[in-house]
Amino acid sequence: MKKLFTLLIICLIINTQNLNAQKNDGAAAAVAIGGLLAIGSGVAAVQAMKEQAELSATEWFLTNHPEFNQFSMKTLDFDGKKMGDLSTTSLLTFRVVEFEIDGAKKVLSDGNGYDYRNLKIKKKFVLFCFTSKGWVNQYGINNDKIKWQLVDVNEWMNMMAAYSKVASGFDGDERIRDLLKGGKIVNRGIKNKSKGDLDFYRMGGDMYLVDEYSDDMKLIFNERSLGIYLKETKDLVQISRGAIIKIHDFFMNSPKSL
Repeated sequence: MKKLFTLLIICLIINTQNLNAQKNDGAAAAVAIGGLLAIGSGVAAVQAMKEQAELSATEWFLTNHPEFNQFSMKTLDFDGKKMGDLSTTSLLTFRVVEFEIDGAKKVLSDGNGYDYRNLKIKKKFVLFCFTSKGWVNQYGINNDKIKWQLVDVNEWMNMMAAYSKVASGFDGDERIRDLLKGGKIVNRGIKNKSKGDLDFYRMGGDMYLVDEYSDDMKLIFNERSLGIYLKETKDLVQISRGAIIKIHDFFMNSPKSL
């Protein structure tokens, strides 16, 4: 964050120097400064919203799962987002890693205290934050407009197996799960280098296939995304293929960092 603002300041100085050599330099400089300040405030606003979202997720997790006392919480959603994107977002996802710090190697970390390596990873979860209209406003996050659901690897595999069945028309549950364990979910299906592939249907953007997944939700296959229909709120939430790939990779592989 500091590096970004430093870069903005340097750009401001350079632009101001160039503009001073031109006519109408006062007005031009004002425009340049205003643009840079707008960029800086936008970046800062997204960063502040990210921190507030992670705080809300951590508070929910501590309140509803007091059995966990060593864990990390990070959002999977905010990279590359703008404030306008966040206001229309219907789902935020957070990766939760339960670890064991006892016996981990303690090493110096860039002069900023200590960094623990070789932590024992015990469990991994993804925390879904389903949002309704008005969940974010000028004051921050409105917790009355959000709904939480914690998903572990078993629940994720159940969801992806059900999703893959409706998306492909193939009903072999064991085969699908076998492909999912060592493979990747991509735009056109499941890709598994050692065990083969499973292709999804090619459909138009306005076509939907529905699976009655549970008492709480329906899973919906669309050409561009996975849809989750929440029966309680009657909201249709879409998870992009990119987000599905990211979540599946998190569950199937060891995290590179906490």
